[in-house]
Amino acid sequence: MNQENIDSVHEETAGQRTAEDSSGYEESFRRRKAYNRRKIWLGLANFFVGLAFLIVLVASPLSRFFADRAADIWGHPYGSLLFFALFVGIAESVITFPISFYTGFFLEHKYDLTDQSLGSYFWEKGKGMLVGAAIGIPILLLFYYFLRTYGNGWWLPTAVLMFVVTVVLSRIAPKIIMPLFYDFDPIDRKDLKTRIKGLADQVGLSIEGIFQFNLSKETKKANAAFTGIGKAKRVIVGDTLLENFTDDEILSVIAHELGHYTKKHLWKLSAVGTAFTFIGLFLVSRIYAYVVSATIYEDITSLAALPIITLFLVVFNFVIGPVQNAISRHFERQADDFSVTLFRQPEITIQALEKLADQNLADPAPHPVVEFLFYSHPSIPNRVRRIRNRYLG
Repeated sequence: MNQENIDSVHEETAGQRTAEDSSGYEESFRRRKAYNRRKIWLGLANFFVGLAFLIVLVASPLSRFFADRAADIWGHPYGSLLFFALFVGIAESVITFPISFYTGFFLEHKYDLTDQSLGSYFWEKGKGMLVGAAIGIPILLLFYYFLRTYGNGWWLPTAVLMFVVTVVLSRIAPKIIMPLFYDFDPIDRKDLKTRIKGLADQVGLSIEGIFQFNLSKETKKANAAFTGIGKAKRVIVGDTLLENFTDDEILSVIAHELGHYTKKHLWKLSAVGTAFTFIGLFLVSRIYAYVVSATIYEDITSLAALPIITLFLVVFNFVIGPVQNAISRHFERQADDFSVTLFRQPEITIQALEKLADQNLADPAPHPVVEFLFYSHPSIPNRVRRIRNRYLG
């Protein structure tokens, strides 16, 4: 962030601050900048450490060592695959654990964004690993079946499988997966519930229910969302949002989410994601076949060679990330416009956004390059500035 951009942010808000709260604002500004700067650098460090591990894995005897040990334990191809994945997963987790733990636990406590205990942190992580394994193991086995059955054409059935899994998870997640991590109860504020239902009726959205969930067990950050597809659509509101925001502010957040529904952003993002999945798997399949043929691996079904696929998929996703983020930011701006038009109180929308920024420690002035590369949402200062210019003149 250069000084000119920081100064412009200070100047824009200077007229809204008194002398008494000026020093508090400066302190908050610095605190939020420091938190987000650390998050960015830690995220990049975690990515490149994981990438380096994959490079070492495929460029050294380590991958073959894991494959041989897996075959010693269970000689069946699919049994060996599971143990190989277990060995690689454990090694990768051990290497990246210090950064992920510091980011997910220590940093959040340092900036007073959570009261979660150490035991609760590991319990939630453990549940996440078990759920991930329950979903990931069948996908892994099917992928390997496609690889062994279709040869270099494995990418197409794998891409179809990933699309199907995404649709199924969208359907079952609200009722089966999310309750494993949070307690969901019908929202207990009758007037707010009625007003949310009224907003949904205005856009023709039939929802199964409106629920509050205990987000505070993990974080003090606030959030709300629509989940599910088909008849499984639900409005979920975090208790941290209910406790700190007025009904009008919560409604402006819900109106934004309704904008996503009305504009069919979920389906559009799914279509974009599916297209990138097909493209990515196709490109990686070609690179994988070439690399295997040019190295010491027996063939493309060799267990020791499989991390090459992961390596190039990681690189592909990193490269296309800014494109996906740009599309997402465009949809977020559309949802902001819809929210202001539907709720008709731009001042309340701005107020809610600024409270979200403060509660979530959002960066008050992110560098444009950082926002372009890593932000799936426009920064809140840019969202507020845009709403002021378009709707308040």
